[in-house]
Order: sequence, then structure tokens, then C-alpha cells
Amino acid sequence: MSEQVHNRLAMVRAERKVSRQSLAEAVGVHYQTIGYIERGQYNPSLDLALKISKFFGLPVEALFSLEPFRPLTDEVYGRNQP
Repeated sequence: MSEQVHNRLAMVRAERKVSRQSLAEAVGVHYQTIGYIERGQYNPSLDLALKISKFFGLPVEALFSLEPFRPLTDEVYGRNQP
């Protein structure tokens, strides 16, 4: 069984106001595939991860990781901030 790939896809989609349907059409998959990826029920292929990253103009590691992402508040403000 493969390792889970963690992602920030739902957060980035919401921030950019991109629907699952429009992202799916842009990268050539069914809109349900985007939902499966967001919920961690499906690991995207390298090809698909790169297409999604390119669509958003972000490096792939900004969207996908083998390790859980730290909360953005930790990344932006530091771990010891209130």
C-alpha cells in the first residue's frame, strides 16, 4: 500500500475561488477525482500533481507532501506565537 500524500488543495482552491469542476477540466480529470485527492482518499500521480501545481502557479511541494503540513499560522508567525 502506498503512503498517504497530504495536500493543501482545498485551501488553495478556496483561496483562489476555483471550483472542483473548473480545476478538473483544466487538468483533465473528473471533478470527483479532485474531491478524492482533497479528502486524502486518492494519491495523485506525479503527472497530475505537477499539472495541478502548474495550474495554480505554485511549486508542487507547496500543495503536496509526504509529511503532514504544519498549520499556516505556525509557518507565517512562528511556532511560539499566541
